[in-house]
Amino acid sequence: MPTVYTEVEVDVSLGDFDTNDLIEELESRGAGATGYGDGKEVLQIIYEKRRMGQDYQEELEQLIWLGLGRIV
Repeated sequence: MPTVYTEVEVDVSLGDFDTNDLIEELESRGAGATGYGDGKEVLQIIYEKRRMGQDYQEELEQLIWLGLGRIV
């Protein structure tokens, strides 16, 4: 039997989904801030990168994820 792949576009909003369901899905895919504990470690990294003039956007998004459980 041949394999057929198809692509479908659907217009949805993340607000249409329960936040806990989204978190579960991301965690099942290995996404999210699993290595930052309570946020102090990532906050320290943001502080150090900011002092050195380096980009800290990824760490800031991780901190938002930890604090609010939301994806930017």
